[in-house]
Amino acid sequence: MSEQTRPLLEMRGVSKSFPGVKALDRVDLQVYPGEVLALVGENGAGKSTLMKILSGVHRMDEGEIYLEGKAVSLPDPLSSQKAGISIIYQELNTLNNLSIAENIFIGREPIAKNGLVDRQRQHREARALLDEVKLPLDTQTLTGKLSTAQKQMVEVAKALSFNAKLIIMDEPTSSLTNAETRTLFDIVRRLKARGVAIVFITHRMVEIFQIADRVAVLRDGQMAATMHARDTTEADIISAMVGREIGDLYVKEVAPLGEVALEVQGLSTKNRLHDVSFYVRSGEILGFAGLVGAGRSEVMRAVFGIDPRQSGTILVRGKKAAIRKTGDALRYGIGFVPEDRKEQALILDMTVKKNMSLAALDRVSRGWFIDRLRESRLAEKFVSLLRVRTPSLEQRVKNLSGGNQQKVVIAKWMANEPLILILDEPTRGIDVGAKKEIHKLMSDLARQGVAIVLVSSELPEVIGMSDRIVVMHEGRVKGSFDRRGVTQEEIMQMAVS
Repeated sequence: MSEQTRPLLEMRGVSKSFPGVKALDRVDLQVYPGEVLALVGENGAGKSTLMKILSGVHRMDEGEIYLEGKAVSLPDPLSSQKAGISIIYQELNTLNNLSIAENIFIGREPIAKNGLVDRQRQHREARALLDEVKLPLDTQTLTGKLSTAQKQMVEVAKALSFNAKLIIMDEPTSSLTNAETRTLFDIVRRLKARGVAIVFITHRMVEIFQIADRVAVLRDGQMAATMHARDTTEADIISAMVGREIGDLYVKEVAPLGEVALEVQGLSTKNRLHDVSFYVRSGEILGFAGLVGAGRSEVMRAVFGIDPRQSGTILVRGKKAAIRKTGDALRYGIGFVPEDRKEQALILDMTVKKNMSLAALDRVSRGWFIDRLRESRLAEKFVSLLRVRTPSLEQRVKNLSGGNQQKVVIAKWMANEPLILILDEPTRGIDVGAKKEIHKLMSDLARQGVAIVLVSSELPEVIGMSDRIVVMHEGRVKGSFDRRGVTQEEIMQMAVS
């Protein structure tokens, strides 16, 4: 790519407002053929809105879009696809009741001479696409049976099926293992070689320097900076994102440890977990590490009463806890921030205020009735504490950015003042500024005596924030480490053996 190459895509003066929020303010963006442009910014900076305009989901209020030098109108997703633009969303769009092949070609099914769908051709072409992304699955498998990581690779295969000129990838590695990420990057490099342009939205700084040619930074709905990846540093990018120095990302403070708050003995579930045992003390952060599919999330779901357990004992403060459903876990003072916020943690059509008070209704009620003033004060407290970007407490959660949705989930459980807080991937899809805020919050809660169980696929986060680390492999606890002196290599060695 030379400096004189005409942009494949050019967006000029793009603006977009929603009720109470100006999401984009005269944004200019250029993407060149055969380049990877990393698009970064804090949650709420406008990244998703800009890409939804480009993919035909939102209409801009003002501005112009040019593809290969020609002005284009993108009033709907179909127009965007026909123009050669494909998008892979962070929140996956697979239909669980359809097969892999049907998901890849939905709405574009190959038709045989008899006018019916050519199933044989559909599966043959799907097979070729799965081979390209190195996903060894039967194309007739229902996507509802796939892991999140496998669904992500199906979405990549679907994007490849469009033969797009421009592919937008929104946090594509958030649910992938290191090996799957390497496979994805290989695919990206092959696409670059064909002249395909990639807009790569990520919060992971290391990925920018692994795969990106240039970096575009959005801040508060405006284009704060563009730079060549080879000529910049992580500190430069973060400074442009947040408008300030971020400092140390892992705010782990020493907290006094109390009694054992939660102990799990011999936990097993049908065909998944085998004799899992661990404990966490008040004031302690216990990290759980392991590869995707190791069983970490399944342990947390069983402890919280979501999934049934075949055997095992759960003790809270030394006393046996009869946890058969989530209501039981709540009564024992356990809170749970799950891995999938949209499917498992939020009611998207409800307001910020109502979502925050869901787990703490007894604290905002008078008898059978909710005290709206108490509810508002509670929500105002956590909007301020967690710096939730929302125009009002009455904003529907579905209209917030992913990172701000995650803050609402955490606020919901903080409002219930838990004794034990389970955090499953709490900073997935969260920008660096918000990550630091959540890490500080974890340390503050630990200092207040809350026992925290942290599940994370990011080893630097596990090491940086945990007092002890439990490593899982294929549904079993393989061992544990004290955080002091342990390396990522040592944890990974245990996780794969």
